[in-house]
Amino acid sequence: MLVLSRQRDESIMIGDNIEITIVDIRGDKVRLGINAPNTVPVHRKEVYQAIQRERSAPPKAAAGTAAENPAPPNVHAAQASSLPGATLPAPAD
Repeated sequence: MLVLSRQRDESIMIGDNIEITIVDIRGDKVRLGINAPNTVPVHRKEVYQAIQRERSAPPKAAAGTAAENPAPPNVHAAQASSLPGATLPAPAD
């Protein structure tokens, strides 16, 4: 594991197109800003693990809606919409 020290407003680069910036530091919490192409999925680890568990689970008889299968606790709305089984509102005509 590579360990780097960064201060607020400093960044690291992963490859040529992923930038991680330290946005804020408050006590024992660090806020990160991640700038990555839309083709690169970015999730918190617990969300990623939930997605992996959902993918490896046997198929259910009937697919439910997001209301019937809520996202794990502390999942941001944008991340919840990428979870398998999550549904988005239909576009307005």
